[in-house]
Amino acid sequence: MQLPQSWRFAPRPHPLVEAIDAFEDNYIWLLRAPQGDRAAVVDPGDAGPVERALAGRGLRLAAILLTHHHPDHVGGVRALVERWRPMVYGPAGEAIDGIDRKLAAGDSIVVDGVGVAMRVLDVPGHTRGHVAYVAEPYGGDPRPLLFCGDTLFAAGCGRLFEGTPAQMLESLDGLAALDPATLVYCAHEYTVSNLRFAAAAEPDAQAVRERLDEARRMREAGVRTVPTSIGVELATNPFLRADTPAVIAAVAGRLGHAPVSRLECFAALRGWKDGFR
Repeated sequence: MQLPQSWRFAPRPHPLVEAIDAFEDNYIWLLRAPQGDRAAVVDPGDAGPVERALAGRGLRLAAILLTHHHPDHVGGVRALVERWRPMVYGPAGEAIDGIDRKLAAGDSIVVDGVGVAMRVLDVPGHTRGHVAYVAEPYGGDPRPLLFCGDTLFAAGCGRLFEGTPAQMLESLDGLAALDPATLVYCAHEYTVSNLRFAAAAEPDAQAVRERLDEARRMREAGVRTVPTSIGVELATNPFLRADTPAVIAAVAGRLGHAPVSRLECFAALRGWKDGFR
């Protein structure tokens, strides 16, 4: 579905990147080559939806990119490899079967068959070896792209299953430093629930309230709220705003004292979100 101009907080999607819906709320990202019929997918937790998307578009799978080891991100890899023999890129720090090229911070790749140049960031926190991919502009669109798995979400961040608050905060700081125009392709449709929490963490923030209202209307209309952008996240995501007075005050109200550091504020914010309903 095309996004009308009235969606203030939803940037125009990249013309060569499409969402493949999987499970209840996962997004598998499909990247098409600017010419020809080759494609790549990011975090294929289920092979079936990928196969249907490829068949429906007349595409051949050339590459798979993985961000971390959770089953809803890697569960379809084996079947896709058996069918297509794609190049599989993935994190060096995680035990994932079938990776052809193991990657870590500082590595650069040109995605096989698609031709898009990417650099790799280490973003531990959700898992210990989680990576993200920053793609250079391609296909005539001037904006960089970020494929960040479960580290940064629209208005949120991933749970700390294996890493520490300090690791996640450092990971998010690295993503927040990217070009504000960067399109953020995260792996789940969590935006409405995340913005409900953001409104509690920053109750007087007009931009958060307006984005929550817009996200609700988008979902009611059957429109995806992803991609977002780094600029939108800097303005409305409480986990990128743990040093702002309003968020600090909200956290202090929960703790019963002012947080002694940005890290304590972030850790308390993440713990609050874990139990938020």
